[in-house]
Amino acid sequence: MNVLDFGSGAGRDCFILSKLVGKDGFVTGVDMTEEQVNVASKYISYHTEKFGYSKPNVDFKLGYIENLKEVGVEDESCDLIVSNCVINLCPDKPLVFREAFRVLKEGGELYFSDMYVDRELPQNIKKHKELWGEGLAGALYWKSFVDIAKEIGFSGPYLITSRNMSCGNEEFTKILGDSKYVAATYRLFKTSKKPDEKCCCSVKYKGSMIEIPETFKFDHHHTFDSNFQTVSCDIVNVLKNSRYSQHLEFKDAESTCTAPCASTNSADPFELANAGTEKPPCCKKAKACC
Repeated sequence: MNVLDFGSGAGRDCFILSKLVGKDGFVTGVDMTEEQVNVASKYISYHTEKFGYSKPNVDFKLGYIENLKEVGVEDESCDLIVSNCVINLCPDKPLVFREAFRVLKEGGELYFSDMYVDRELPQNIKKHKELWGEGLAGALYWKSFVDIAKEIGFSGPYLITSRNMSCGNEEFTKILGDSKYVAATYRLFKTSKKPDEKCCCSVKYKGSMIEIPETFKFDHHHTFDSNFQTVSCDIVNVLKNSRYSQHLEFKDAESTCTAPCASTNSADPFELANAGTEKPPCCKKAKACC
């Protein structure tokens, strides 16, 4: 498995990933700060020896995630991209997502956490240097994020977790006014095959992922276990065309779902953060099966 980390910093996440993917996998970290890249690179040999590998399976590149070609990340070369609260600091977010789509393989996943805001921010906030440095001025309006992802061609977004945030600064709070923020984790998938909107399948988890033998949480609507559950066309399409397919069993659905399939509301991080509970499955009524 080839993994790419957007905004790898001092390399901590990359080294954890290098252990998880094993000696046959490879992890690339990209960061725009030279000092961070230098620090991370110093510990490559240490972790290679610590993990018992004959050669390094991690590398760090100095560059911008808006221009991955410049650092040599080729088309359809990555199985997984991860990122932890970095995209909000990028001025051209659509370009970041387009680059992610370009470098992901078919069935590949962008799994990332970031800050989101509940409205479009005015220019005086977007241009505020201190708020930008805190990530608050650069946070995406969550509905704009959904639109960007779908326009580029991603399947999703699929919301996993969300929690409310406060900036903790009285001056910033006054400037931000009624704007509300959350920290949310999403999945996006690159799948060229379009889902059959009349298809509905039952899916169960085989328990074959070593770290999670009991359940597999796909998003806040879907947690799979050893029992079959009926899911919608878009979820079936993603699961069958992703690396998760080998860990799941599919069969024709014996029942149908009644909730909307992959609606924008199902990706609303504020609804989840304010509810504080899991939501029922989101898939629509269908007659045909897989």
